[in-house]
Amino acid sequence: MRGRYGVPMNTFGTRLPGAAGVARVPVLSKRAKQRLAWMDWYARHGRNARLTCRHFGISPDTFYTWHRRYDPRNLRSLEDRSRRPHHVRQPLTPTALVGRIQALRDQYPRWGEDKLAVLLKRERQEVSPSTVGRRLRELRRRGVLREPRRKAVPHRGLVLRRPHAAPKPWDYVPDAPGDIVELDTLSVTVLPGIRRYHFSARDVISKWDVADVGTRATSRAALRLLDALIARLPFPFQHLQIDGGSEWKAAFEAACQRREIPLWVLPPRSPRMNPHVERSNGTWRQEFYRVHRVSPDSIETHRRQLREWERTYNAIRPHQALGYRTPAEFLLRWKQEHPEAPINLQRVYGMY
Repeated sequence: MRGRYGVPMNTFGTRLPGAAGVARVPVLSKRAKQRLAWMDWYARHGRNARLTCRHFGISPDTFYTWHRRYDPRNLRSLEDRSRRPHHVRQPLTPTALVGRIQALRDQYPRWGEDKLAVLLKRERQEVSPSTVGRRLRELRRRGVLREPRRKAVPHRGLVLRRPHAAPKPWDYVPDAPGDIVELDTLSVTVLPGIRRYHFSARDVISKWDVADVGTRATSRAALRLLDALIARLPFPFQHLQIDGGSEWKAAFEAACQRREIPLWVLPPRSPRMNPHVERSNGTWRQEFYRVHRVSPDSIETHRRQLREWERTYNAIRPHQALGYRTPAEFLLRWKQEHPEAPINLQRVYGMY
C-alpha cells in the first residue's frame, strides 16, 4: 500500500536495501585507498595516464604497475603484496640429533649449549653450540623440555621442597592458546559475615576465562577449578601458573602430578608476574559482583550465576586486547589461520 499522511504503513523488516553487499566491501588500508583514488581520477579524466601522474605527483612506472594489478571486482588487488619468501628455509638439524640434544639436556639439566655441544662432539656428532641453543629454545617453546627445579632456602637453612610445582622459566614466551593458563583466588564478601572464594583461570593468549566459587580457599576447593578447566576449556592446556597460596598445594598439586600437568609457581609477593588473571579478577569484581546480586543462600545458585556470566564474558563481551573481539571469535579466527590447532569447536560454538 502506498504511504500517505494519516495512513499507517506496514514495515517488513529493518534491513536496508543492499546492506549485505555493503557489508562485504573490504576494508582497505590507507595506501590502497590512495591507489583507488588514482584509478578513479584516471577513469573520470579521459583515461589520461600522464595527466593522472602529474595530478598526484607519482611516476608513470608506479601508476602503470598498479594499473596492471587493479581489478575493479577485487579492490584488495590494490593492497601491498606480502614480501615473505615463498620458500622459507627450514631447520636442517636431523630429528635424531634433536632427540639426543633433549636427552642430554634432561640428563644434565644445569648444563648449557656449550657443554652439550662438547658432549655431542665426543659422540662424533659435529654441531655448533649456537645450533644446540636454537634447538633447546625450540624444545622449551614447545613445552617438552624439563626445566630444573630451583630450591628455595629460607633463613633457617631448611630446603623447601614441593613434590611437583617448579619455578616458571624466566625466558618462556607463550605463543598459542593453552600455552599458559594463570590461576588465582579472589575473596568476595556476599553479605556482611558471608565470605566466599572465587577461583579464576585465564588463558594468556585467547583471554578465555573459566571460574568457580567455594566457601573456603582450600586445595580441595581448587580441585573444582581444575575439573572445570578440563571440562570447559576449548583447547588443551600445557602449563598452569600459580602463586604460592596454600590452595594450590596438597590435593591440587597431587592431582596435577597424577595427570602430568606442568605446574609453575611464582616467587612470593609477585602479582605482576600473573597479570592476566589479576586483570580477570578485576573484571569479575567490577562487572559481575558489583552489578549482579549473588545468592547468599545457595552456593550452587552462585555457581550457576558464574556459568551464565562466564558465557557472557567468553562469547558476548568485546575485548580491547583482542581487537574488540570475544575470546570465542578469537579462537574461531585462530582455527582458520592454524587448521592444525587443537581447538574444540563444539565447546566454542556451545557458548552461543
